[in-house]
Amino acid sequence: MNYRTFGRSDFRPSALGFGCMRLPVTSDSKIDRPEAIKMMRYAIDNGVNYFDTAYGYHGGQSEVVTGEALLDGYRQKVKLATKFPSWNVKSRDDFDRVLNDQLKKMQVDHIDYYLIHSLGDGSWKNVQKFDVLTQAEKALKAGKIGHLGFSFHDDAPVFLKIIKEYKFEFCQIQINYLDENNQAGLAGLKAAAAKGMAVIAMEPLLGGKLARLPGRVQTAFDASGVKKSQAEWALNYLWDMPEISTVLSGMSTMRQVEDNLVYAGRSSAGMLTGIEKEAIKKVQKIMLEDKAVPCTSCKYCAPCPNGVDIPRNFEIYNDWRTFENDKDAVDSYAWFKKQSKGKETADNCNGCRTCEEKCPQKIVISEWMPKIKAALDK
Repeated sequence: MNYRTFGRSDFRPSALGFGCMRLPVTSDSKIDRPEAIKMMRYAIDNGVNYFDTAYGYHGGQSEVVTGEALLDGYRQKVKLATKFPSWNVKSRDDFDRVLNDQLKKMQVDHIDYYLIHSLGDGSWKNVQKFDVLTQAEKALKAGKIGHLGFSFHDDAPVFLKIIKEYKFEFCQIQINYLDENNQAGLAGLKAAAAKGMAVIAMEPLLGGKLARLPGRVQTAFDASGVKKSQAEWALNYLWDMPEISTVLSGMSTMRQVEDNLVYAGRSSAGMLTGIEKEAIKKVQKIMLEDKAVPCTSCKYCAPCPNGVDIPRNFEIYNDWRTFENDKDAVDSYAWFKKQSKGKETADNCNGCRTCEEKCPQKIVISEWMPKIKAALDK
């Protein structure tokens, strides 16, 4: 295993971190406890020392199983991270209630790295409203948590605002070679690192999509003459950056653990050659040009009078076209529809065309929404 730096601290995290969001499951969608524990302990035995879970993963059971995996002396070998659900806080008492529940579920007396989960513009205001950070600072002093950070899913200006308004020690962002300009992106990565913050990379394979690329994309990698799996290309892109402290992988099988350990064992900052960087640029170009709808997610079209999240609909549709994976796109659309209670999906568009007057890309949105519904609402 290779180890990296973690901001200004003396902790040396493993290049590969274990994300506990996609643990193996049984036929009834419950965590396969024996297999999950076997995988996690195998990773620890082979040098992985950073484990990341959250209050809501696997219906609240990820923390339980992660805690079980860390029994029998394994807890002392790793740094444990979990998250406080920022969107669900309703009172000042919620922080201590959730934290104490997490400590009990994981059978530990402290959490090394505690994150305010999924901060964005709305949840950041919620955190401030209920004084969550003051409660977190008390937990730091009491030794219940060791370090305070946050995970992020919003736009770069919001990210920059958050790290300006509060001195977090570390952050966790979605970053991969297709998300350079999405969410916090490379701009957020550079800004956080410049402040001395540790930066943890999540979604390195974009939910597995970057390990299931269509043939037309693979040809760009093949042309480089460098033989790597699609997963290793994506992981190497991140390990090449010295600003990244560890790369989280949500591993679901022992084979994935074994493969990722091999990749991490030959990783280093500055590892990519000029030929490899050029191959990744070619892949980026192919995939970005393959977008069916030229939406840049600028959100000038918002708010829609009927509540439709126009950029999100285009994002799912473009993924369908780019990755040629009908099932993933249909599942994403169904989840989006469920989460928004049907209010934000394409089928709620009535063709009023108010959005089209504001769109800098001149997209005929009223014509695209029925197409999206027909393709994905199955």
